[in-house]
Amino acid sequence: MTEASPGSLRSLVTGVGGYLPSDIVTNTDLAKFVDTNDEWIVERTGIRQRHRAAEGEFTSDLATVAAQRALAAAGRKASEVDLIIVATTTPDLTFPSVATMVQYKIGAPVGIAFDVQAVCSGFVYAMSVADGFVARGLSKCALVIGAETMTRLMDWADRGTCVLFGDGAGAVVLEPQKGQGRTSDRGLLGFSLRADGSKKDLLFVDGGPSSTGTVGHLRMLGNQVFRHAVVNISEAIEASAAVAGVTMAEVDWFIPHQANQRILEGVAKRVGIPEEKVISTVALHANTSAASIPLALNHGIEDGRIKPGQLLLLEAMGGGLTWGACVLRL
Repeated sequence: MTEASPGSLRSLVTGVGGYLPSDIVTNTDLAKFVDTNDEWIVERTGIRQRHRAAEGEFTSDLATVAAQRALAAAGRKASEVDLIIVATTTPDLTFPSVATMVQYKIGAPVGIAFDVQAVCSGFVYAMSVADGFVARGLSKCALVIGAETMTRLMDWADRGTCVLFGDGAGAVVLEPQKGQGRTSDRGLLGFSLRADGSKKDLLFVDGGPSSTGTVGHLRMLGNQVFRHAVVNISEAIEASAAVAGVTMAEVDWFIPHQANQRILEGVAKRVGIPEEKVISTVALHANTSAASIPLALNHGIEDGRIKPGQLLLLEAMGGGLTWGACVLRL
């Protein structure tokens, strides 16, 4: 993505919404059936609890609530939505897409609707895809949603993974707005996306329709993922900032993928962002994959820290490996 020319369109975030299922599973709850304890989990991850979707509550249901809340925050109606992109790795069905289900459930008219699958990086990827529509004037009201039911991929006997993940959804409304081609413009300013398929075995699910005919369980080599996360994410952050034409000192809030508190701190330190500028919600809902960034964004807006006009830096890394970063001015 290159710097915008004067008078070009920017993709402006006009509304944000989030949803977490009502069932809360604490670390103490997990300790009742897996060999772990609260102290062990908190020390290594910063996670204290996670939310779990109820029986019969699907990814599209979570996404729908988040979408409706984002539309309400933007002052928009479902009838105005012309593009829906859902980032998810846990769809209700192999097909159709979650996005089409959300389209139907919110009552949006016939338009564009599809899913993006980049696991935990999905929301950043989806934002870049949506920008290709909105900033070209091809969409007037877009919904970008990250939604996951990650607990349904868990092997509950594997304490190295089952303690890390939770369910949830977050959404943003994107609308076109004229910019001046300056870093002071509101809207999406720059992206940096990466993938390295050679690292597949570090984080994957051991099932699928084409291979096993089953859903499978999440598998991860945690120590190696941690090392790649800090180095790779830092590089993508610096690249996205360069594209946007901003420095780390200008960033008001760092909103990282909520995977592990130690990763959040390691990346922030490496790129020179002070701890007080980091939005961390991992203790509240664990790793919700593609939903974690919009959930953290929504949390920061609701508690009053994040305000219009501020410069935000988003980043994530997930299975693939995929990773990336995004700079936007709210």
